[in-house]
Amino acid sequence: MKTSHLFLALLCAACSTATQEAGDNLPEKVASAYGFDRFDEIDEIHYTWNVRVDSVTVRSRSWVWKPSSGEVQYAGPDTTLHYFLSDKDSSLHDIDSRFVNDKYWLLFPFQLAWDTGYDYEISEGDKAPISGAPATKLTIVYNKEDGYTPGDAYDLYLDDKHQIKEWVFRRGNGPSGRAMTWENVEVYQGIKIARDHRDDQGNLVLWFSDVEVR
Repeated sequence: MKTSHLFLALLCAACSTATQEAGDNLPEKVASAYGFDRFDEIDEIHYTWNVRVDSVTVRSRSWVWKPSSGEVQYAGPDTTLHYFLSDKDSSLHDIDSRFVNDKYWLLFPFQLAWDTGYDYEISEGDKAPISGAPATKLTIVYNKEDGYTPGDAYDLYLDDKHQIKEWVFRRGNGPSGRAMTWENVEVYQGIKIARDHRDDQGNLVLWFSDVEVR
């Protein structure tokens, strides 16, 4: 993500096109596996994004997002406010960057359907970096101009149902990144949300609480 990341060499156009055709649009299959076809029925999403900074410190941000109107409500330790995504100005840059970051964690499978500024590659039979389980590796590489993740990469390790079991975020498409699990998946009004993300030591690093979908 462009800013507030916690934790994607661009592919040549020819390679990217060939890979996408061969994969029969795997990113859209991932989005569908998480209930993307039900998203238009959603009026509001409430959630609190939590990240463990160290052994005693947890940082939390609470959000209400109304997708149809684009209204966003924020509550954090520093301030509370609401705004509309269609009516932002520079004074909202920091808050909106946090919203985008937290929404990518919450609904990344849906970003694969919403976003257009990326290429992807598919590799079968890879091992997930934490569990070592066999997986389909879907690498998403954002271009350097579009969206909130310019130049970044995400390695998604998928099961046979096209659901994310682990991922690695690589800032600027660098050679390495931090592996995290995608677990404790719950269903809300037909859409699936992975509430917990653990590191390779099994520590709960990032999670969502107070999730409600209306």
